[in-house]
Amino acid sequence: ALADRYGALIMVDDCHATGFLGPQGRGSYAHHGVKVDFVTGTFGKALGGAMGGFICATSAVVKLLKQRVRPYLFSNALAPAICGASLEAIRIAQGEEGDKLRAQLTANAARFRSAMAEAGFDLLPGQHPIVPVMLGDAKLAQTMAARMLELGVYVIGFSFPVVPRGAARIRTQMSAAHTFDHIDQAVAAFTTAGKELGVIK
Repeated sequence: ALADRYGALIMVDDCHATGFLGPQGRGSYAHHGVKVDFVTGTFGKALGGAMGGFICATSAVVKLLKQRVRPYLFSNALAPAICGASLEAIRIAQGEEGDKLRAQLTANAARFRSAMAEAGFDLLPGQHPIVPVMLGDAKLAQTMAARMLELGVYVIGFSFPVVPRGAARIRTQMSAAHTFDHIDQAVAAFTTAGKELGVIK
């Protein structure tokens, strides 16, 4: 409504939603049923290509961007294998298999969040499959990430300047490929490391 009133355009960066949120994995704008003018995203997350990205817009806008956007002008083309993998991921996301994968991903994230909260960890609220485990201290986040790796679980400690000072965290990412056993093993490792480092009792 505001965009229409003021003649503005709406752009959504859907890097963390494309492929798993909304009908057929179309993203956050489809999930919320809103009209947008541009959608940007990446092939490096749910679309499985590990690099590259995209912009969806009208053909006139795309033509303009091809002439003016510096990252595009000074980039090489994506490898055919990455394009092929991303196209196949889109095909999967739009079908019945994609629906099953999204349901599994949602169940995995819910199971992880519930078990971690029950163990006493401070989590940012939400339903997203990227689940931040809040620690506050940057050194603690790095120490805990290292201990988790020793326990067989790879996680990443995030601290300033990636996140605000005092808001260091462990970033976890659920996957539809995880089983409930994997989730339970990760929670057990977090619980062990958390108790050793005084994060939980």
